Amino acid sequence: MTITVQYFAILASTIDQRAETLAASDVESVKDVLDLLSERHDIIAQMRSSLAVAVNEHYADASHPVAAGDRVAIIPPVSGG
Repeated sequence: MTITVQYFAILASTIDQRAETLAASDVESVKDVLDLLSERHDIIAQMRSSLAVAVNEHYADASHPVAAGDRVAIIPPVSGG
């Protein structure tokens, strides 16, 4: 299965890319995606508890299913003022 992962803000600058294609046969949920990305990118592992995730432009929790062709956005917390 192949999905597209999009990174925003500090994640994009730290990982040095705004998107990547993820090919994995054992990814079934958002949790699985985050597990795999945490192994690849230290910043994901460090910020995991505060990240928001969207699948195909809809916010999703860890149990949300992921299918081939989905776009998964990983969104760090933001502040402003």
